[in-house]
Amino acid sequence: MSIDLLNIARTGVLASQAQLGVTSNNITNANTEGYNRQVATQSTHLSQRLGNSFYGTGTYVSSVKRVYNEYAARELRIGQTAKGAAEVTHTKMSELDQLFSQIGKAVPKSLNDLFASINSLADLPGDLGIRGGVLSSASQMASAINEMQRQLEGQMKQTHEQIEAVTNRINEISTELANINRELMKTMGEDMQLLDKQDALIMELSQYAQVNVIPLENGAKSVMLGGAVMLVSSDISMKMGTSKGDPYSDELRITASSGSSNLVVDPAKLGGQLAALYDFRDKTLIPAEHELGQFALGIANAFNEAQKAGFDMNGNVGSNIFMDINDPLIAQSRVGEYSTNAGTAKLSVNIDDVGNLSGGAYELKFTAPATYELTDSITGVVTPLTLSGSTLTGADGFSINIDAGAMASGDRFQIRPTAGAAAQMSVVMTDPKGIAAAAPKISADSGNSGNTSVKLTSIDNRNAANFPVTGGELTFTINTGAGTYDVTDADGNAVATGVAYTPPSISAYGFTFEVSASGAATDSFTFDLSYAEGDNSNALAMAGMADDKLMNGGKSTLIDVFENTKQDIGSRTKAAEVRMESSKAIYEQAYSRVQEVSGVNLDEEASNLLRYQQSYQASARIMTTAQQIFDTLFASVR
Repeated sequence: MSIDLLNIARTGVLASQAQLGVTSNNITNANTEGYNRQVATQSTHLSQRLGNSFYGTGTYVSSVKRVYNEYAARELRIGQTAKGAAEVTHTKMSELDQLFSQIGKAVPKSLNDLFASINSLADLPGDLGIRGGVLSSASQMASAINEMQRQLEGQMKQTHEQIEAVTNRINEISTELANINRELMKTMGEDMQLLDKQDALIMELSQYAQVNVIPLENGAKSVMLGGAVMLVSSDISMKMGTSKGDPYSDELRITASSGSSNLVVDPAKLGGQLAALYDFRDKTLIPAEHELGQFALGIANAFNEAQKAGFDMNGNVGSNIFMDINDPLIAQSRVGEYSTNAGTAKLSVNIDDVGNLSGGAYELKFTAPATYELTDSITGVVTPLTLSGSTLTGADGFSINIDAGAMASGDRFQIRPTAGAAAQMSVVMTDPKGIAAAAPKISADSGNSGNTSVKLTSIDNRNAANFPVTGGELTFTINTGAGTYDVTDADGNAVATGVAYTPPSISAYGFTFEVSASGAATDSFTFDLSYAEGDNSNALAMAGMADDKLMNGGKSTLIDVFENTKQDIGSRTKAAEVRMESSKAIYEQAYSRVQEVSGVNLDEEASNLLRYQQSYQASARIMTTAQQIFDTLFASVR
């Protein structure tokens, strides 16, 4: 046995050739997204004994592996999830911010125009042209709010389309990963190209949702979304999708299905773009719609109530300018019934005091035998409600009517007091003479208890006997405890004594008014219901509503409600921008760490290329030397 120079040279050439192949593959894939650098591990052949010494017999490439660090890859996936969520949030918030800044600017402008036309009416209350301008401004106001609502609904539709697009792409990735797992199981996870493709898909998946990867012994990887949904288990894939919302069918839910089983998934547990889209919808977009509805209710209620406090050009109590805020169709749309309810109750919501509304949403839950609890969806505060007849009272600014049926224990309802108001807002007055610019004169006696108030509701007959006019005023002394009233004329003479009435209304002498009392008392009110066409006192009161703090418990003006929503969205957009920049920085750091480990360094590979080229040439030179030795040996024995 002798040293086989030719075989040693052959192994060196083959090993160098393999090293050159791996290095060349690294160089050509330097810009391939998701490619992990490969390295060839070179080992020495077993040595052979010759005499008293052992001599090497060459080298070989024992393995080719991809350089991959699971910890660094996991850190990058986490960064990708956070970045994906932050980018989607910023994009959606920016779109909404632009919507309020551009299209939304018509809303406060139209309200200011309406108040400007009311001021003009106060200057010339009998001018029909100006009165027509008031109704035109009111219509433009309603149209601006309607258009804003349509734009918000467009944002809702777009958000749902994005959710569906993301779930469709997740399903495609799920199928591809299952197929890759099937192929990897055949090679026990040795196919580096498949492994790179697998990791690239998982990395893409991580922007849509948080991803947890579970390596399997057979070379495959199982993938979970957010620790809640097993998307891929070995070579079996699960499907993501959407279903109708509950209790609101147009607010899509996200589902996961495998075979015939179907599971509703909490998007907050998924993370990534999916969680961000649902968070935007539920915590920003829907509340913005509710606050726009609160704004619409405030305007409609303020002007309609102001109308009731005055006289139109026909001398009648003013009627509504805008649709009644408690129109039955709107009242029913404020309630969402869960499909799991066992009871038959049908509810509606009545707005009692717009000024106390918050623009929020609530959940009503019934527990037998008689517990009704209202939970604020934002603060979580629970308010017990009291059933009086068929009405639940105790909420801030609204009451809940049980219109039909009965509740079963455990039944739940979504209550959205301001829902539908912006979409349904419209001007119902068609005759400009109906604007109530004039006002009656109703004076409370200085000695009143303060527990009683009155409100004129209708003029029934101005020609009735003793109808109160200037110089012929009537004073009603009302005993709310006994349910009776006395009437005296302007000279203090008794007109009527101890007349019984049925609360809350009193009808007498050609007019009707309502009595509101918080306790038993005897209070007096003087009525002068004379009407003059030049009277502008109620128009002045309407114009003053621009500065009155009518909303949010006396803290906000009408326009403040809209501007506060706009400012809140602006500040959220800025915060979303900061989060996006921060998440990008974290992602870039994680990406750099992955590249340091698995990325291709062209300078390093160029150096390796030169080194392996020299090694190849040197091994080839050994083969030449061995050939020359053989030639010399053969020549010497000829």
